[in-house]
Amino acid sequence: MPMIRLSLILLASLSLAACATDDEATSHKAENALTPTERFAIEVREHPEELKLAAHVQGLSPNQTAALNVFIDHWNSVNGGDVLVKTPSNAGDPQAIYRATIDTKDYLLAHGVSPERVRVVSYDGGGDHAAPIVVGYAAYVAKGPKCGQDWENLTATKDNREYNNFGCAVTANLAAEIANPADLLAPRAMDPADAGRRQTVLDHYRKGEATSTAKDDQANGAVSTAVH
Repeated sequence: MPMIRLSLILLASLSLAACATDDEATSHKAENALTPTERFAIEVREHPEELKLAAHVQGLSPNQTAALNVFIDHWNSVNGGDVLVKTPSNAGDPQAIYRATIDTKDYLLAHGVSPERVRVVSYDGGGDHAAPIVVGYAAYVAKGPKCGQDWENLTATKDNREYNNFGCAVTANLAAEIANPADLLAPRAMDPADAGRRQTVLDHYRKGEATSTAKDDQANGAVSTAVH
């Protein structure tokens, strides 16, 4: 009799375990992602960065030059592409529009935007006398996943798999923190090499001398034990 009872208990335990395993195996088969990094991704969308400037016969105003400074700083920080200066046709005072367009282009060139990166194009102002000069370039925004949409029993760990939301918060935080989403699409171009420094290092190497930069007194330091 004891052997019969033990056999029945083992049989019942195996049956329950088989049912639970089949259910969880079915739920995991529905997911094609093998890792959390494949399950959650950052979507990068193109979002043009534009600045609208009113046309003045006297040229750019102080507020407009200040806005252009901010625009150029942001363009540099994200390694922006071509800058389009859109000038309206069939709109406003042609003389004011021409003056504002030329001043805007000259200001961009004078503050670090190379001539080959600036293009002047026309757009239909539709008879609007207040149609602005539009300065813009292609920028990008990163959109992360929405987390916490579905939850399951976090104590069901016998199959040694992560829960459905595992890795979502990390991906969402990365999308919110990245400075230039375009870096997720392609790497940035390398800065040009310093030919002069390279030649100096090669000359020292050929002579059997140290190729590192000489250490000066400012490089020396010690931990202070004084109480301040």
